[in-house]
Amino acid sequence: MPTATFATRRGQLEHYFDRTAVEAWARLTSDAPVSRIRATVRAGRERMRATLLSWLPQDLTGLRLLDAGCGTGLLSVEAARRGAQVVAVDVSPTLVGLAGDRLPDDVDPARLDFRVGDMLDPALGSFDHVVAMDSLIHYKPGDTVQALARLGERTGGSLLFTFAPRTPLLSAMHAAGQLFPRGDRAPAIEPVGPSSLRAHIARAPDLRDWHAGRSERIVSGFYTSQAQELVKGESIKGEPVVR
Repeated sequence: MPTATFATRRGQLEHYFDRTAVEAWARLTSDAPVSRIRATVRAGRERMRATLLSWLPQDLTGLRLLDAGCGTGLLSVEAARRGAQVVAVDVSPTLVGLAGDRLPDDVDPARLDFRVGDMLDPALGSFDHVVAMDSLIHYKPGDTVQALARLGERTGGSLLFTFAPRTPLLSAMHAAGQLFPRGDRAPAIEPVGPSSLRAHIARAPDLRDWHAGRSERIVSGFYTSQAQELVKGESIKGEPVVR
């Protein structure tokens, strides 16, 4: 079950993305002009999305994928184009609504099931692959690991997620964010060292069948995020790990 701190932060995220930042995220995830700073974030997110998609099978026909924290559905759409049956879930009704409104004509709507709700809800069913792009970066490492364990219970292939790697810049931005009035703050990210997070995962009893695979950091101006692959079964040897 999600912890109290996980549930509290999830509620903050719902309020932020469904009310405070709706217009900004609608523009950021479209092709509308944005500021130079936001353009770097957009470019970073595009690179991250491409990285995560490249870690999935090219042909996803017959496979079921969960886009956990789908936002406006850009990753979901690409997975559906490759044949996946996608369940795309987000806490923000407004963003999920935008995802449905923006569905391209070349994508079969029967391949996409957009839902408003909790990514950890067992009612979503079981999956071959789960992708959580920048949807766990706001949670403390312990809560992130527990969320991965809950997702892993219903996943047969891979868990792909991102986290905020602890860097001097991110730590400084995190500290500066605490200076803003509470009502003006975005939900804080929770930077964590890659080695520390991997140690948390290795110690988690519910993730004992999962092993760390590929890892790649994306840095683009004001965007810094690190992708991590967890695979079920044999431990992967010789994969590069970014620290």
